[in-house]
Amino acid sequence: MNMDPSTARYDFTIPARQPWSGVVKKGEILRIVDIDGQQAVDTLFYSAADTSERYSCQDTLAAQRAAYVSIGTVIRSNEGRPMLTVIDDTCGRHDTSAGACSCESNTVRFGHQTRYMHACRENFIVEVSKHGMTKRDIVPNINFFMNVPVEPDGGLAVVDGISQPGAYVDLKAEMDVLCVISNCPQVNNPCNGFLPTPVRVLIWPAAT
Repeated sequence: MNMDPSTARYDFTIPARQPWSGVVKKGEILRIVDIDGQQAVDTLFYSAADTSERYSCQDTLAAQRAAYVSIGTVIRSNEGRPMLTVIDDTCGRHDTSAGACSCESNTVRFGHQTRYMHACRENFIVEVSKHGMTKRDIVPNINFFMNVPVEPDGGLAVVDGISQPGAYVDLKAEMDVLCVISNCPQVNNPCNGFLPTPVRVLIWPAAT
């Protein structure tokens, strides 16, 4: 398939710190590009036909028997059905265990002075409301380009990202999916290099 950006049916740059959502039809390919490198892209997927079916990190990790998302990962729903497949990846490691930052977690981790800093959970709340959902519909997400190694004691560490400028991940939709992104605004840990930057989303039509 021709993956030249000029052939994409959709091409949009998500500003730093902002949310975005869009529908990817079955057979289409979604590309997320880390323009400047080391930028976490918190992402949720819902069935476009029925948003009560949505991404399940538990089903995804249990099925693949691996801790990270990368080439070959089949992203599964809470019904155990394939939603998307990762078909290309120039980063090599994407977290789906650490979840999304929130005002509450910022306060616990970084002090009360961070309580009112905008966070991914709040971005998600704003964006899912456009599709008739509420904060109750927000589930554990994928953090594309976020480096979260598992430490020897089983804990998770958020460390400097490994994605280089222009790194991308390609996902082929196995059903019509609603993709919801928070371009992470976190400035208190190194997941964004302490400086949130824009990311790019492209969608190519299904091959005919």
